[in-house]
Amino acid sequence: MARLTVNTQPVEFRLDGDVPLLWALRDVANLTGTKYGCGTGECGACMVIVDGQAMPSCTLSLGEAEGRTITTIEGLSPDRNHAVQQAFVAEQAIQCGFCTPGLVMAAAALLARNVNPTEADIGSAITNICRCGVQPRLIRTIQRAGRILRGEEPGQRVPVPATSTTPVL
Repeated sequence: MARLTVNTQPVEFRLDGDVPLLWALRDVANLTGTKYGCGTGECGACMVIVDGQAMPSCTLSLGEAEGRTITTIEGLSPDRNHAVQQAFVAEQAIQCGFCTPGLVMAAAALLARNVNPTEADIGSAITNICRCGVQPRLIRTIQRAGRILRGEEPGQRVPVPATSTTPVL
């Protein structure tokens, strides 16, 4: 049994502590924005924010997540209007979309600790893999999100269809 906070809600998972956080999020909490990619933590498709740090959820067990605060793509912004999400749309940095949640989470974690990252900062913090090749647009995207967060560029309200809330399990 693991008790943690997921998207600001206290959650108790009645699963073995060795179960990867990824599967608890996807299969039990129905937070399917976190994707399975490689299973080794290298691709970044399963990236979530754990206590302020971007971490692959496929290599973090529920036991290791005990007592920690987890933010998934669903919890980043209730209206899907976070500066990083706005910048991804504005810069057209989305292709198939499979890796996008992980990229957004890694970028949000970076910008939470450094709102004005250099290209080198972005290169070292964003290690996610995108098979569609959006990496060249990521620097522009993350720099634009930083400008939005710093108030140097207005954010855009991105219309999103209503979704139901996920019950705490």
